Amino acid sequence: MAAAAVVVAAGVTGYAVLGGKDDKAGPDPTTAPTTTSSPSAQQSSANPRGTDGDTATVKGWKVVVNPEAGIKFDVPPEWGLKSTGWVTFVADDKDPDDKPLIGMRAPAFLKEQWCASDEDRDGHVGYTPLAGAGSRGNNGAKNTEDIAHDDPRTWVYGQYTQPDKAKITSGPVEPFTSASGLKGSLGSAWSTGVGTAKKCVTNGKAWTFAFKNAQGDLQSWSFFAAKGVDGEVPDATVRKIAATVRTYQPPST
Repeated sequence: MAAAAVVVAAGVTGYAVLGGKDDKAGPDPTTAPTTTSSPSAQQSSANPRGTDGDTATVKGWKVVVNPEAGIKFDVPPEWGLKSTGWVTFVADDKDPDDKPLIGMRAPAFLKEQWCASDEDRDGHVGYTPLAGAGSRGNNGAKNTEDIAHDDPRTWVYGQYTQPDKAKITSGPVEPFTSASGLKGSLGSAWSTGVGTAKKCVTNGKAWTFAFKNAQGDLQSWSFFAAKGVDGEVPDATVRKIAATVRTYQPPST
């Protein structure tokens, strides 16, 4: 799989998968703005990627589309959208191969270059986003409850607490139905006690809404963000975004 990899300061990695008709190479965030500028990503306020004919279900928001998984959701207008071929994941810091612990496709970010640092002083600046959200399939999972419990913990660990899992707390997993009628489970996790001695290191939080699509496949939407910082995304906004999750059918040709 050909990819252009971008590693940011706090552990999240992104790359554009090449080869599909909707896949576009992503920009290097050390020089590029938050949103992509490829032809497929030319934006209008309601149709940022040019792949979804629907308007957002929340007035003024943007539609985020993952055609690979058949999922879409909305985000506030200040968020930036990556291309539909972009994949974001977290890996173990000690893994030289950067094998993903968890990932999601076609993400959107709030302030993708929120914090910049050069921890190893090699002259290459890495960027940490304030928040990110995306979707994926969950092949191999047992049920929506397990996904809603486990996935937020993995995002918080990979992005904020490595190598310490003891700093992670899980919220209750609750039944959740999106505005479109998708029924599943919503769970959350957050960290406490993460040291702030290094730049861009903060506590974090994550949410996951897991559900079954019409074919009975387990899928999920996830959100992660810095916690306890200026501009933190309120939990009420996270729930509002989760409520917009719905299925996506590509337009007929």
